[in-house]
Amino acid sequence: MSMAVGMVEVRGLPPALAVADVMVKAARVTLVYMEKVSGAYVTIIVRGNVSEVNLSVEAGIAAAKKMHPYVANDKLFLSSHIIPRPAENLMAVLPIDYNESVADFLV
Repeated sequence: MSMAVGMVEVRGLPPALAVADVMVKAARVTLVYMEKVSGAYVTIIVRGNVSEVNLSVEAGIAAAKKMHPYVANDKLFLSSHIIPRPAENLMAVLPIDYNESVADFLV
């Protein structure tokens, strides 16, 4: 089974929490990290089977686009990306690998 990494970037903590919740409920994925990039930008990172990560990221994007921003016409969804088989040294450098704090949630 091929493992993947999926990321969704949003603006603001409430959208990030809502998107993370939708992502883990939509598919059999593990939330491995939430990165505060800069200002209010937050990236939600999940791991799992490639097809499950695809479903999860699609659900996260849809959830972010449905949210109502405080300022009219402000976009809360910023970007997304899926890496089907991340290189081992990428996982060693970035906080995207399974670790002790997320091991309980593996599916």
